[in-house]
Amino acid sequence: MTLTETPLAASPPGGTKQRKLQRRRSRGNRDAWLLMLPALVPVVLFSVYPLAQGILLGFTDAKAGLDVVTNFNGVDNYTRLAGNELFWNSFRIGLIWAFGVTILQFLASLGLALLLNLDLRFRWIARTLALVPWAMPPVVIAIMWRLMLNPTYGPINEGMRAVGLPGDVNWLGDFSTALPAVIVVGVWAGMPQTTITLLAGLQNVPTDLHEAAAIDGAGVWQRFWHVTLPALRPIIVAITTLDLIWNFNSFALVYVLTAGGPGGQTMLPMLFAYNEAFRYGNFGYAAAMGNVMVIVIAVFLFVYLRGQARSRLS
Repeated sequence: MTLTETPLAASPPGGTKQRKLQRRRSRGNRDAWLLMLPALVPVVLFSVYPLAQGILLGFTDAKAGLDVVTNFNGVDNYTRLAGNELFWNSFRIGLIWAFGVTILQFLASLGLALLLNLDLRFRWIARTLALVPWAMPPVVIAIMWRLMLNPTYGPINEGMRAVGLPGDVNWLGDFSTALPAVIVVGVWAGMPQTTITLLAGLQNVPTDLHEAAAIDGAGVWQRFWHVTLPALRPIIVAITTLDLIWNFNSFALVYVLTAGGPGGQTMLPMLFAYNEAFRYGNFGYAAAMGNVMVIVIAVFLFVYLRGQARSRLS
């Protein structure tokens, strides 16, 4: 056979079909991105871009005022921040607040979800009432609780006096009661979303497992510990981690309740950074504080994503 008679190399089996499939996938990916653009653009403009600007601002000496020159100062803000005992004290208070609210909120919400999961009469009314705090803005909740905790005419002190207890407690103005009182308000305000999430998880627990455990002689507590809680584990990891992030980021509720007082006893990191920026005009220094909080939140988010990944593999 001569060279001119050499046959062309045959295409590999299924090569054309494979190329068509790849083109179809590429077109599908492109269409998917086009459909996601309306949702991605606002996220980039109002979340990613401000976050990037805030991170960069933390490495400058930006201050409030007209015609103020902003210069890059490297890690000077962070060096100054490392020796700021007031900020780290607010950070400690913020962690106490976040973990305290999250733990108590979870326990109260789990109990309420178990109660709402029972076949009770007028259960729909109880479920509706459980959502009331969710429908109220944090500012409204804070004003309402300020009135309830008022040391002179608040209904809580009035009720304590009615049963013979000391009814002159300055809940939000006393050093020993301010933080616990604010934590209680935070628990009440955040219970609805946690309760509804846990209630949805409880309704997805197979009744067959409970029936089988009951047949084997397991009591109510044993069924709860060995059947209900393991089934709720992915939901518990997700909601408690998200609650921890939301609570650590709290601002409006505590700001209206106490504005960080008395004497800084409820001064959360967000409040501290807010005062540094808008009361004292140190925008760069306040942004550095925000960057530290972003790192902490990123750690919480990593724990959440890791928990989600483990739940998928289990």
